[in-house]
Amino acid sequence: MSTTATPAHVLVSGAGIAGLALALQLVRRGIRTTVVERAESPRPGGQAVDLRGASREVAERLGLLPLIDPLRLHEKGLSYVDARGRVFGRMSMEDFDGKGAVAEIEIARGDLADVLRRELAAADHDGLLDLRYGDLIASIQQDADGVDVGFVHSPALRVDAVVAADGVHSATRRLVFGPEERFRTYLGGYAVFFTMPTPDDVEEGWFSMRFTPGITFGIRPDLDPATSKAMLTLRMPHDPALRGDTEAQRALVRRALDGAGWHASTIVAAMDEATDFYFDELVSIDVPHPAQGRVALLGDAASSGSPMSGMGTATAMIGAYLLASRLAEGSDVPEALERYARDLRPFAEQGRRLMGGGIHRMVPATRLETALLRVSMGVMLSRPMRPLVRRMFAASHEELPLPV
Repeated sequence: MSTTATPAHVLVSGAGIAGLALALQLVRRGIRTTVVERAESPRPGGQAVDLRGASREVAERLGLLPLIDPLRLHEKGLSYVDARGRVFGRMSMEDFDGKGAVAEIEIARGDLADVLRRELAAADHDGLLDLRYGDLIASIQQDADGVDVGFVHSPALRVDAVVAADGVHSATRRLVFGPEERFRTYLGGYAVFFTMPTPDDVEEGWFSMRFTPGITFGIRPDLDPATSKAMLTLRMPHDPALRGDTEAQRALVRRALDGAGWHASTIVAAMDEATDFYFDELVSIDVPHPAQGRVALLGDAASSGSPMSGMGTATAMIGAYLLASRLAEGSDVPEALERYARDLRPFAEQGRRLMGGGIHRMVPATRLETALLRVSMGVMLSRPMRPLVRRMFAASHEELPLPV
């Protein structure tokens, strides 16, 4: 294989937003692309993700906005409620120009992935795409001319480049860059998401949220008005025993919501019936240089601020655009990946920022902290303070220029 030409074959590990967005651009550029995903089939639903700033521009440049528009979640904003469901603070999308907690373009993660898969199928005129579910990479050996890749189920492949886009707990990253512990920082809690029936008394179009000692929980609108997304953030020490133990995870949520008021009991009842229950620790991932020879990291595998940052999908879309552009330049593959790593750095740093100071500001630990947080939220979201808070959010979402 030549080291001075556009890669003839790229292997992507992971068929999430990052992997599919990269594959779409590579196939459009005439590059043979194999995508392997360990899940047996596409994952539907998922939490709402937003596109703003540079990530919105990426979607526009890729021609995705007309496909995204019918699937947008038309959220009015974020509202804070007390134990009886009474609103004591609001952050509307319009008042914050789409730069607050809710962006102008919100879409369910599964719906965005479906848009990318449909565009991939439409772009693959020459049979350049091989999209495999139910498989994963078992070994990687690279040399000056290419990469030999072994799989758990499929025959081995030799490719020009490998991209790990398989999430925060990337198995592909571990094979080349080392154990996850080198790059992760525990952020003090766990995130929980699942689909639930929409309660009759929840305000239509508003992401309603309540915080109590140890847990902040909310109900967020879905594309289908009959369903919503339960979103919970638990503040607690790291517990390795929770990893992979769904029953222990659900029991933890029940204890945290016991006596929490509002729709806590409704959420617990829906959790026991949910088929898309998601539970994971909140960690930050920072790989200082996400390229090593002919292997690169993309999306959460390279950099993540956890769901608390609200920037995971945006950073994934931007990273996919930058990486596809470098790979299609026709330069040496390792050099193209090195350039991508440098391009990504400012966007990755921005994507790891946590709005409001992280979990210690989002989830109070005691009743006193809960009372103080309610007072401070009431003041911050009052009309006189709105211009200042708007500027704070705008500064935290500084729009970095996207390379042409």
